[in-house]
Amino acid sequence: MPVLECAVHWAAPADEPGMRALLDDGERDRYDRFLRKEDKARFVTGRFLARTTLAGITGLDPGGIRFTTDCPHCGGAHGKPRLPGHDLDFSLSHSGDRVVLAVAEGAMVGVDVERENDRDIDRLAAMVLAAPERDVFAALPSEQRKRAFHRYWSRKEAILKATGHGLAAPMTAIHLSAPGDPAEVLAWDGDAAVSPVRLADLATGPGYAAAVAVLTPRPLKVTAPPSSADARTTPGT
Repeated sequence: MPVLECAVHWAAPADEPGMRALLDDGERDRYDRFLRKEDKARFVTGRFLARTTLAGITGLDPGGIRFTTDCPHCGGAHGKPRLPGHDLDFSLSHSGDRVVLAVAEGAMVGVDVERENDRDIDRLAAMVLAAPERDVFAALPSEQRKRAFHRYWSRKEAILKATGHGLAAPMTAIHLSAPGDPAEVLAWDGDAAVSPVRLADLATGPGYAAAVAVLTPRPLKVTAPPSSADARTTPGT
């Protein structure tokens, strides 16, 4: 079976006039509603990264790309952005000073990055982890739990972004491999479950966890093009 390639592009948040110029009217309204500068920068960087990357793949003018956000489950306008008329799927995520885009052709993709923080992970674990995962989590030394929790979280978020469910589906229904093992879905119960799912952890540097999920039976190859290191490029330069 041929390998399916998923390209992962990273960028640092920025907010420059040439990036904002690519936003459509709805995105500008959303941009204006953000109160914090860092939220504005992460949002505009994600949309700029998506447009310029997809333009490079399809040959479209990045300024002319318009995304749809129809939910595949209820038809509402709160779904993840998609590029109509093309067999490409992409997913965006951002946290802290990381913005990430994953692109795949012929399969649904989801990506998530999480900055590790000191949230009450023991309380949240009951809301996120399946029963077998909670046993694994409880057996870890305390100094490893923060890293492990965020790895579980990023993997599950990536999966539910790929399916289009987001946080509407219970994370506790998904049973994953241990945080230190290669990422894999071991079991999934409930109406939201799909199969097969290819899952991979992403290298982020210290203080972050990230994962990508692709709904495909094919072996998955994740690539990170060198040009993905910085999205802060004015169109046409």
